[in-house]
Amino acid sequence: MDRLSEMEAFATVVDQGGFTDAAKKLGISKSAVSKHVSALETRLGARLLNRTTRRVSPTEIGLAYYDRARRVLNDAGEADALVTSMQSAPSGMLRVSVATDFGVNHLSPILGGFLHEYPDITVNMVLNNRYVELISEGFDLAVRIGDLEDSSLRARKLAETHKQMIASPAYLEEYGRPQRIDDLNEHKLLHYSNQANGSVWKLTAPSGEKRQVRSAGWLTVNDGQSLLNAAINGLGIAFLPDFLYADAMKDGRLIPVIEGLAPETQGIYAVYPPGRYTQPKVRAFIDFLVDSFREKGPGGW
Repeated sequence: MDRLSEMEAFATVVDQGGFTDAAKKLGISKSAVSKHVSALETRLGARLLNRTTRRVSPTEIGLAYYDRARRVLNDAGEADALVTSMQSAPSGMLRVSVATDFGVNHLSPILGGFLHEYPDITVNMVLNNRYVELISEGFDLAVRIGDLEDSSLRARKLAETHKQMIASPAYLEEYGRPQRIDDLNEHKLLHYSNQANGSVWKLTAPSGEKRQVRSAGWLTVNDGQSLLNAAINGLGIAFLPDFLYADAMKDGRLIPVIEGLAPETQGIYAVYPPGRYTQPKVRAFIDFLVDSFREKGPGGW
């Protein structure tokens, strides 16, 4: 007889307190349940049940075996459910966290294509400029830019962005163009208030030396689009990713600040909670993002 069937018959007898109720639970005859349990006891060489005319209860050995058998049966049930789930069509509510500037400019415009492709999925996209805790706050995934601090999360790279200092031609004409990193101390800087490291710009000098610029900003905002607008309007120098400034750079509203200074490369990632398998709705959305941003990146935003 099948070992799992024997285990299931025995565990159900213990759960239900007798052969008759176990047979009803399993949808088989009482004699079939009895044969499964007898075969199990014979194979193990041990009596697992105390049988009386009024009740059935596990022996000491039977109780110990029951605990292990129930775990095995639960794992087997989860394995079956896993296969079913992974083959099922993606569906359900998908909660996504994304930074406001990236979400508005690059995620919102493509969501319609995803929803038309997967009509059984509903998306709840939360735009904010803070670091969310995926599991405790109930998010299925987040789109994050830059270094990934939480190594416990799973991640898939979507694209890259170049981050560099930019300003309007009018600002540089009025205040002069800095020639080296140290010259930034004499300029009006536009800072992003939600950075974990505060008002610090991490730059790479032409020599390859890693530098940090710490200077009070003339304007500090918690939104990248607002900093972009401020830079375009000549309010100062901003340090932004090219997915924000690409269009303004192409039409000449913004230009690089220090010639010969290489931009900083940052990765854009889809991050999601760890686990033995990825839910179909999450896997479908990540695959969609990878395909959508395949041609994006430095120079392609």
